[in-house]
Amino acid sequence: MRGSSRGAAKAVQAAFDAALAQGTGVTLAEELFAVSAVVDGNASLRRALADPSRDAADKQGLARALFGGKVGETTTGLVAEVAGQRWSAERDLGDILESLAVQTLLASAEREGRIDRVEDELFRFDRIVAGDHALRDALSSRNTDADGKVALVRSLLEGKAAPETVRLAEQAVRAPRGRRLDRVMQTYLELASRRRDELTALVTVAAPLDEQQSARLRSALEAHYGKSVTLQVVLDPTVMGGIRVQVGDEVVDGTVLRRLDEARRHVTGG
Repeated sequence: MRGSSRGAAKAVQAAFDAALAQGTGVTLAEELFAVSAVVDGNASLRRALADPSRDAADKQGLARALFGGKVGETTTGLVAEVAGQRWSAERDLGDILESLAVQTLLASAEREGRIDRVEDELFRFDRIVAGDHALRDALSSRNTDADGKVALVRSLLEGKAAPETVRLAEQAVRAPRGRRLDRVMQTYLELASRRRDELTALVTVAAPLDEQQSARLRSALEAHYGKSVTLQVVLDPTVMGGIRVQVGDEVVDGTVLRRLDEARRHVTGG
């Protein structure tokens, strides 16, 4: 988010954190997902709620008139808070509604002591989809109806993963909001990492790291970034050796493949 949206998101997050402190549960997540779907599906409404030239109280009144009585008071209050902010882009308003819903499910998992499990399961699901072209196409195709995608997700995860993992995977395929599935999953994973107050390092290697290698790498990253780091390891034989580590937008690439590419460019001038 840029410009005024950053301040708006910060204000909304503060209101959301206060609501979570009151012990709100999964119902809040479902209601926020429902509101997000309505806003995403109605361009006129989205413009009206995100219009920076419109009075904040007027937008809050519109949100309460539309959703009051249809969702709980906590949800209505949060949606009104979102509507009352000044957003740089219409998309940002939808993004924050989705983020609040996802965070609510993650907070529920945290209360149940399984947020680590949920983050790990989401990552593994993302890698399974990425590695199976037929599955990825089935879950990403616009020709497959949303209910069919959700049913497929349930067949893969139900009874094997935490309920929050299943629900988030369902949401990712039902309402990608114009994004690729891997980008949706990455957004969810970033929110989970933030919830745990940790950084996540995506580590790409040709062969599995042993416990000692993992410990050394984690220790080095934690010393560099000054906070806890979780490693998510991806095996990719094409890198040929070495290691590629990505933390947020920062990438450290020490793979053999990269070094060969650099040598090739140096020789060919390409």
